[in-house]
Amino acid sequence: MAEAYPAEGRPRRRGRKVLIGFVVLLLVLAGLLVVADRVAAGVAERAIADQVRQEIAKQDAQSAAPQVEVGGFPFLTQVLDGRYQRISIQLTDVRGAVQGDAVEVPKLDVDARNVTASLDTLRSGRGDVVAESVDGRGTVTYESLAKLLDRPGLTLGERNGKLAVTAPVDILGVKLTVNGTADVTVAGGKVALRFNDLTADGLPNVPLARAALTRYAQGISIDVPLPELPFQLNLRKVEPKPEGLVVTADAANVPINSAG
Repeated sequence: MAEAYPAEGRPRRRGRKVLIGFVVLLLVLAGLLVVADRVAAGVAERAIADQVRQEIAKQDAQSAAPQVEVGGFPFLTQVLDGRYQRISIQLTDVRGAVQGDAVEVPKLDVDARNVTASLDTLRSGRGDVVAESVDGRGTVTYESLAKLLDRPGLTLGERNGKLAVTAPVDILGVKLTVNGTADVTVAGGKVALRFNDLTADGLPNVPLARAALTRYAQGISIDVPLPELPFQLNLRKVEPKPEGLVVTADAANVPINSAG
């Protein structure tokens, strides 16, 4: 008579199924935590964007809706700590008034580092969101810059990394086209333009004509004030680029909002 042996494979298969089920459960929970983390980050980003919008309005400036991204992962641990590694803010179509003219900044990118904000501030929109350091990079259009120089027909652009100018002039009754470049520096929070290298084809080779060209260069060599930059940014560097005059600014211990 044959002996019956217990089936040893069943407990193993059952144990394997339990292990697989446990792993699947962990993966599902991890996925839910990631989703919850990103949802919470989205809520914070919208709250900060709303507060940035209020801050821009206080400076009598205009811009499209701010785009905010909270960096660092996981986000929820940053919430509990009340300190965020990095918050990126992108402003587009920024317009600010300077001497009655609108200066256009098509894009302004701001990176805030080591930002402190309580959970109550993010939830209620009341209180301060303060960044340990803020770096900004924006572009001023050449068209709006040319308006500030107030010379009919004058156009600005970039040539070989320098600010280039072209303008029609009348010198000693002769209509000419002036071309040249400028040195661009930062002086007292303003953009200093110095046109030291202007030429004009057909310029009469007489002292009066050369003096007139020099006076024109001096007339457009000015210190251009920029509209007040948000987040207390201080102008540090200016570079002519094909898309416009790129300005770099920074600040420390900055309230991103003061909605209080």
